[in-house]
Amino acid sequence: MHIGKILQQKLKDEGKTVVWLANELGCHRTNVYNLFEKYSIDTQLLQRLSVILNFNFFSLYEEEVNHKMDDK
Repeated sequence: MHIGKILQQKLKDEGKTVVWLANELGCHRTNVYNLFEKYSIDTQLLQRLSVILNFNFFSLYEEEVNHKMDDK
């Protein structure tokens, strides 16, 4: 799972811009573009992103873990 690409798609689906997210996070838009390239994101930042975008990104990890556990 590439969380950065998922974040980018979620932002697009919500009709929000990179500038909007950068303002919400209090950072420069370059930092947001850097997030899109990351395979993993710090949990505190992921929590902030979940609240800002009103989407529980942690649920994606839960689904992945459950799937891998079922495969055992």
